[in-house]
Amino acid sequence: MVSKILSGIDSDGESNPRKSGELKLSKFWLVVPGIILATGAWFVFARFYTDYLWFSSVGFKNVLSTMLTAGLVSALIIGVAAGVLTFVNLRLAVGRSPEPPEIIYESDEDVKIALSSAQPPPLSTILQYAPIPVGIIVGLLGALTGWGLGETFLRYLYQVPFGSADPIFGYDIAFYVFTLPVLDSLSALLLTLLVVNLVGAAAVYLGSAKIEINKTTGKMSKFEFPRAGRGHILALLGVFFLLIAGKSFLAMPNLLLMNDGSFLGASFTDVNAVLPLLWAQMATGALAAIFTFVCIFRKGLGWLWTGLSVLALVWLASFAYPAFVQRFSVAPNELGKETEFIRHNIEATRTAYAINSVEERELSGSQTLTAADIRENQRTISNIRLWDTQPLLDTFAQIQEIRTYYEFQSVDNDRYQINGEMQQVMISPRELNAASLPNQNWINEHLTFTHGYGAAVGPVDKVTAEGMPELFVKDIPPTVTVPELKIDRPEIYFGEMSNERIYVNTKTAEFSHPAGEQNVFLNYSGDGGIPIGSTFSQLLFATRFGDLKVLLSDDLTAESKVVQIRNIRERLQKVAPYLRFDNDPYLVINEGKLFWIADAYTTTNRYPYSQPVDGINYIRNSVKATIDAYHGTVNLYISDPKDPIIQTYARVFPNTLKPLAEMPESLRAHMRYPEDIFLMQAKVFATYQMNEPQEFYNKEDQWTIAQTSGANDKEEARSMEPYYTIMKLPGEQKEEFILMLPFTPQRKDNLAAWMVARSDGENYGKLAAYRFPKQQLVYGPKQVVARINQDPEISRQLSLWNQRGSRVIFGTLMVIPIKESLIYVQPLYLRAENGKIPELRRVIVASDNRTVMEETLEKSMARLFGDETKPKPVGETKPPSGAGPTEPTVDSSDLLGQAKQQYQLALEAQRAGDWAKYGEEIKRLGETLEKLSALKR
Repeated sequence: MVSKILSGIDSDGESNPRKSGELKLSKFWLVVPGIILATGAWFVFARFYTDYLWFSSVGFKNVLSTMLTAGLVSALIIGVAAGVLTFVNLRLAVGRSPEPPEIIYESDEDVKIALSSAQPPPLSTILQYAPIPVGIIVGLLGALTGWGLGETFLRYLYQVPFGSADPIFGYDIAFYVFTLPVLDSLSALLLTLLVVNLVGAAAVYLGSAKIEINKTTGKMSKFEFPRAGRGHILALLGVFFLLIAGKSFLAMPNLLLMNDGSFLGASFTDVNAVLPLLWAQMATGALAAIFTFVCIFRKGLGWLWTGLSVLALVWLASFAYPAFVQRFSVAPNELGKETEFIRHNIEATRTAYAINSVEERELSGSQTLTAADIRENQRTISNIRLWDTQPLLDTFAQIQEIRTYYEFQSVDNDRYQINGEMQQVMISPRELNAASLPNQNWINEHLTFTHGYGAAVGPVDKVTAEGMPELFVKDIPPTVTVPELKIDRPEIYFGEMSNERIYVNTKTAEFSHPAGEQNVFLNYSGDGGIPIGSTFSQLLFATRFGDLKVLLSDDLTAESKVVQIRNIRERLQKVAPYLRFDNDPYLVINEGKLFWIADAYTTTNRYPYSQPVDGINYIRNSVKATIDAYHGTVNLYISDPKDPIIQTYARVFPNTLKPLAEMPESLRAHMRYPEDIFLMQAKVFATYQMNEPQEFYNKEDQWTIAQTSGANDKEEARSMEPYYTIMKLPGEQKEEFILMLPFTPQRKDNLAAWMVARSDGENYGKLAAYRFPKQQLVYGPKQVVARINQDPEISRQLSLWNQRGSRVIFGTLMVIPIKESLIYVQPLYLRAENGKIPELRRVIVASDNRTVMEETLEKSMARLFGDETKPKPVGETKPPSGAGPTEPTVDSSDLLGQAKQQYQLALEAQRAGDWAKYGEEIKRLGETLEKLSALKR
């Protein structure tokens, strides 16, 4: 019988077409979902297993396993808990509901006719089975929420205390960063789950309610809620009020993370008005819960309404009372009331951005530089950057890309020991741009053209006679003029433009580099990549990439590997998703190999009282990352071991973060203070260098990052960007590699100060700010640019160039501190009307009173300071034997330079009508001429 039924044959032996069709249809609905589920499972497996292979290949397998485990466990716990609670709650409601629900129509003759509201399908049947699908749906939504909370739970479980407490409640900062997010998330999840269950249970009971409707009027004359559901709903309401009380408690520490517009953190009104009301809300919430539970055992709802009324009054007061206090108590006496809380904000912000250790120094700003000063700081002068990024990239594109598929995307600043001295250089990797391949096909993009090649490297201050940059490293293969920059392994498989996955060790040889009219080919011998020789592996990656060619290609062999995620930014973010990476990774030549160094930050937006910038209010440069450009090896080194956040992640992901001491010393020498964090610190310091509440409140000494205007009035002013240079800081004995940025007063153009971050040796990471006297004018970049634009000689030369059809490109104005004064340097590039190569043709140098323009930096410095400013060779003449100490010799050229400078200053003072200064300079000029006359005698 069974076989006949399965085959669509009736018991009488005759075929039944209808049953046969139904059987085929039922098989179809079984097979199709099975195929869909199996296909989906394969895609999920392929994605996760290829991820596992990749993380294993780069040595960060435990990052994947830890994140997956945390996500799955939290999803499982929260999903199961949410689903089971919802199922039990609804099943309880269904079980306690009367059966069947009724609607009673009342006729005109007062005859009550009871009609069952349970029409097919019966409502009782729907209610009976509803808890299962609803519980599953709620459980799945809870699991999705739990999956997203995996890392939050990990941070909470492995947290490391900050060792400092907030000034209001005395909680360690770790409570706000690690614990409070978990409590906030769980409370929100519980409240949402309770509301869903409350609404669901109420809907079940409402569906079982007895309703009397007047047949004549059509209006409901009576509504009777099921008695069995009364206690259930009241119990849920009581729990709801308890959660409201809990939310009120959690709102207290969150006051320290709120921003009322003037500063972040709890204000006078928050502490003295809002906080007491939150305590009242918590108490009345708990009281309302107790009253609600009492109603379960008593007739009537009087206790419930009493609790609700008190709670509502407190909630209304929470809006009205703080507004009253703010307007009538705080606003008339704001500074006095808010002084304590402003101080909390200042201290927390300075600590959170690590600007509380900025060393502040005063400069006189009145020193007049001489040729001797320039000679003493010659290494500073010789490291002034004359090449801007964009003109240099344009030049490299024409003279160093060699082939159309190579591209220079970025230029990085670094320093190297060359001939025994520290020299600042600009280095730009020559990367492969697959989008520029002349014949774009699968073999070229994934098998043949696989990597970039070498770099262009040159000093920042050297220019050829043709206005081109001098290069230490150039061409293909690399031609090197200094041994310190030799490159033995120039291939760049991992870079900023390496976006395509590639397959190596295939039957198709890789293009290495052009050599004259021929091309050189090779096979990759590095450690990067995942073996893809087996059919199973090819099937996995064909599924992952959606690329059948991986499975069908005849070029793959048993030794072939797939190299993916080659873009260094993506690669770093993949292995360390908990870090925020700097926007400017830079290339380093180290022992003949190419490495990338990238800075990484730990951040949070939950540091109490700290003012936020760009969505965060705490930042540390906690990690230095290196990537081998050939092998793809990633190493993460802890550069700030005192940071509690990176200590927490080191516990979460053991053996993935190494001590900085394990970084090779030759690479540590190239560490530099990163621009992103420095710019953020500078923005904050511009305001929070005012560390007294009264000064801060009145914004008496507000700074802003200095602006520089364009070459003409049509170009908008823009904030200066931090720039690297080598210089001798005031009061220091030797030059060092620093990152600096100037400040001006708010809405003013004169210079107020400049800030530096140091990058060498034991001074790495130290910040310093150099202030100028408030009563003295020190020209800012915009003012210097205005002087340049108004200079008659410069204007004539610019007009002449423009008449010849050339385009003048103004480079970045550099503010260069020398001793306690400043010089300003701006390169000028010339580009022919139809040309693509900008040539550096002039260098403008300005001091506090003069502006000159010459063909080279050396000539401009010599003209400005009236002397050949390069150090002079030591003569061979020795004093006679037995002679006593000699007076320091005075060079006539020095005196001539001083005389020219003093004469120029006198003329400028005359034009300005400053007769006191005019007389002073004339007096100095006379003294200098007397010395010169005596020297000639």
